[in-house]
Amino acid sequence: MALDSTTREPVLERSLSDGVATLRLNRPAQFNALSEGLLDALRAEIDILAREPSLRCVVLEAAGRAFCAGHDLREMRSQPSFDYYLALFRKCGGVMQGLQALPVPVIAKVRGIATAAGCQLVASCDLAVAADDARFAVSGINAGLFCSTPAVALSRNISAKRAFEMLVTARFIDAPQARDWGLLNDVAPAGELDARVRALVEVIVAKSPAAIRYGKRMFYAQRQMPQALAYDYAAEVMARNMMEEDAAEGIDAFLQKRAPRWRR
Repeated sequence: MALDSTTREPVLERSLSDGVATLRLNRPAQFNALSEGLLDALRAEIDILAREPSLRCVVLEAAGRAFCAGHDLREMRSQPSFDYYLALFRKCGGVMQGLQALPVPVIAKVRGIATAAGCQLVASCDLAVAADDARFAVSGINAGLFCSTPAVALSRNISAKRAFEMLVTARFIDAPQARDWGLLNDVAPAGELDARVRALVEVIVAKSPAAIRYGKRMFYAQRQMPQALAYDYAAEVMARNMMEEDAAEGIDAFLQKRAPRWRR
């Protein structure tokens, strides 16, 4: 596990309980900036979780007053070469895609600011819940750097005009606005954020594990397809899902007016 160079603490903490994994960014003094070490740690944990058969849900949170302030700019300036920057941004993109490729829902739990690649991190999660005082921006343009890689995830969450406005102005939006624009699912009073996320997790883990895994994979794959092809693909996935024990159990439970007993 990568350690922070100043505190000698792990840059990322992980826990797994009853199928729910929590990944906690742990560079609070640096506002959880995405150093190479933190990106590597995230990639390693994503790969481990992808192979965990008991996994039902992932919560991504952060220590301290900020969710994530983007890339570690001091680290970036220490190696000013095209090849280094290309590898760094591709590494970051791999982490973002890895979150989406996990077979279960990933929930961003956001306190404080989420800027640049930190905003990208929120946008790359399947679901996002924030405290009502959280704020979001893609602010690279202020430093002469257009947030090109964050734009990929951001523009897949909110409308093109709103995403582009954020990218060229670096203007912050607050949590209610981020929810209205589609970046967040829910906003909670700061003191109620943990409970709000826990309630969402409980709803998810109460569903069929097989159906959730079929559904997440299908959801993102069909978005890249023309409509006719998407329907053909969705029909095949749904037919395969119907062959699972959980589908038979769920339908029987509905018809018999009882709670389903999912296969774990």
